[in-house]
Amino acid sequence: MQRAVPRLTGLLALLGLLGGLLLGCSAGTATAPGASSTSAGPSAAAAGSSAAPNALGTAPNAGGTALDRPASCPAPSPSTPGASQSRLPLRSLCALPPEAAQVWRTIETGGRLTYSRDGIVFNNAERLLPAHPRGYYHEYTVPTPGSRDRGARRLVTGQGHEVYYTGDHYASFFVVDPAASATN
Repeated sequence: MQRAVPRLTGLLALLGLLGGLLLGCSAGTATAPGASSTSAGPSAAAAGSSAAPNALGTAPNAGGTALDRPASCPAPSPSTPGASQSRLPLRSLCALPPEAAQVWRTIETGGRLTYSRDGIVFNNAERLLPAHPRGYYHEYTVPTPGSRDRGARRLVTGQGHEVYYTGDHYASFFVVDPAASATN
């Protein structure tokens, strides 16, 4: 019986995640005035009150819309590399979990990364990112607080200066505008 409790907890978390994804897909999107429709995400009402992580790998409402982006976080630019080619949702770096910004700064400055698999070739086996030859994309772990392993969150970079984020281990992606970071 004791072994069934962790399995049940994991199953419930997975069902909450899937329910949140389905709810977000069917409920429509909200777009900030003057923002591109590619920057839209689930509205606050559509996200519900579930505590299950969403595709960002965070609690609901951590996307890039005006409804759920911190006031000091600028809207992402529709001209962000990868936005038009991928047709994926667009998010500001500051709308992602704070660990994503830390990893991005480390990548940009050539600092030491935490995990031995950081920087390995991302094969795009799921084919959710634009098709390119092997070696075009590289992946980096975005730490998940409290996780005993690498967790599900990753930044994937492309040779054309694209940055993508997945909070659900490659099941979905967002294009990231790294220039859209929090203002002080």
